[in-house]
Amino acid sequence: MLEKDFEKLVQKAVMDLPKHIREKMDNVAIVIENKPSSDYLRKSGMRFGDTLLGLYQGIPKTTWGRDFSGKLPDKITIFNEPIEKIALTPKEITELVKITVWHEIAHHFGFDEKQVRKLEKKWKKTGKV
Repeated sequence: MLEKDFEKLVQKAVMDLPKHIREKMDNVAIVIENKPSSDYLRKSGMRFGDTLLGLYQGIPKTTWGRDFSGKLPDKITIFNEPIEKIALTPKEITELVKITVWHEIAHHFGFDEKQVRKLEKKWKKTGKV
């Protein structure tokens, strides 16, 4: 997939989020990289052979306070190579990008991995969170 097409998928995934969520996202940059570095894998606790589709780095909104003024933006990285390797069709790539973006944004709002997985199950089942 061309880089610009993948970027459009990520942008669409963000725009498809409910308006009230998009409006509360602030001080966060969403970037695309080809694949996670060994440093990213190590820092995220991944083991050899694990696949990392996205990564949230920052201070979740639930822990922001007066001491955090002037801090650098949070960063969400979406990795296109692992997504394209897992998904077999353009439709599957689109869906996996949407899920990955949503997952990482949930971390931005303070949800830990266990909570995000629980919300994902609900979302996949009902289409709502």
